[in-house]
Amino acid sequence: MKSENKKNEIINVEVIFESKFLNLFKVIYKTYLGNEKYWIVASRKTIDSYKKLIFEKDNYASDAVVIVGYDDAEDRLLLIKEFRIPINDYIISLPAGLVDAGEDIEKAARRELFEETGLELYDIDRERSSKRTYPSVGMSDESISMLFGRVRGVITEKNQEESENIKPFFVTKDEAKKLLLENHNFDTKAWLVLRSFVDGNKL
Repeated sequence: MKSENKKNEIINVEVIFESKFLNLFKVIYKTYLGNEKYWIVASRKTIDSYKKLIFEKDNYASDAVVIVGYDDAEDRLLLIKEFRIPINDYIISLPAGLVDAGEDIEKAARRELFEETGLELYDIDRERSSKRTYPSVGMSDESISMLFGRVRGVITEKNQEESENIKPFFVTKDEAKKLLLENHNFDTKAWLVLRSFVDGNKL
């Protein structure tokens, strides 16, 4: 493709804001025409880790894991309804959480699923699960791994942290179809998985 030759060059990265879970960087770059511009990037990484990512093409570990949990005993998909501060409202999404430094993705998925729902993740389908994807690359370098697997146990909210307001629930195909037609806030990944589930695709 000809457009691949029109490459922008990143010159430098400056810190705008730093916190425990999220940082803002000003990325200064030159366009393929030689004009200097900047881009504001939200990142889970420290400035040093972010520079390794963009300048050395290193540090590609996923920041977070998303679980597509399926109850094959009753043909149901696991969802959560979670209050999210940025929209000041509830949103329907999939169980998810941050991966600790050096933590195995599958271990992180099992830990997060148990904390949010009380359920056990097992029989992970590694062939269908993703290594690393970027959900919002226009504003962030945040990367996620999506793991498909089966879940079992009894739903409980007792393991959630104080900052979490999460209601886990299962849906059948008929319930999922109804949910898609209703006026809910949906996480994009959850909407796509729900649509696939309703259409009869394998989970």
